[in-house]
Amino acid sequence: MGTRILIVEDDSDISQMLKELLTGEGYETVQAFSGTEALLCVEHQVPEAVILDLMLPGMTGEEVLGSIKETCPAVSVIVSSARDDVQNRVSLLRAGADDYVVKPFDTEELLARLEAVLRRGGESGKRREAANKMEVLEYKNIRIYPEKLLVQVSGREVSLTKREYLILELLIRHPGKVFTRSNIYESVWNEEFLGEENAVNVHISNLRQKLARMCPEETYIQTVWGIGFKMK
Repeated sequence: MGTRILIVEDDSDISQMLKELLTGEGYETVQAFSGTEALLCVEHQVPEAVILDLMLPGMTGEEVLGSIKETCPAVSVIVSSARDDVQNRVSLLRAGADDYVVKPFDTEELLARLEAVLRRGGESGKRREAANKMEVLEYKNIRIYPEKLLVQVSGREVSLTKREYLILELLIRHPGKVFTRSNIYESVWNEEFLGEENAVNVHISNLRQKLARMCPEETYIQTVWGIGFKMK
């Protein structure tokens, strides 16, 4: 089986053209014609890369991009759009897109960009895997094993949700830095912060409670009033 590419395009002619192009280059292709269908494909047939049209029925391409990057951040996404303004491209790249092509696109350019994002994805994945195998994060009596998403306090495992774990890892990786709620939300939720302070506050509170149950005499996370949070 070749590398699997998900084509998300509601125009059946363009979708078929892309399918034939990619199949001819040895790729395995999966087609989706709406945002909802695309997310189901990502969940059940995890692709290595996605070619994503922005103008989709139901969900917007931007919404699909955000969902893909939240659930499968290692999947590379090339956005395909008729819009060619710089602001739009920058916004999508900051939202997690790995590359951007403007319609009508040259097929050779698209293939070259696809090869590039797959190559970058493979190299970064290998670097992450090698780093995680060696890495143990420590702060006071907390130890984090990123490869296993495992947290221990004084040698005892702490049961955290994924977002609680990501918040703790973020803070421990930069123990002297104060993170605003916006910083935390955009890093952990991988979405633009639009004032969702309560979501961050609830996760911080739950994380503090779980750590306190393991070691009541220790305080780990400090509130910096008017700014955010840091490790104490």
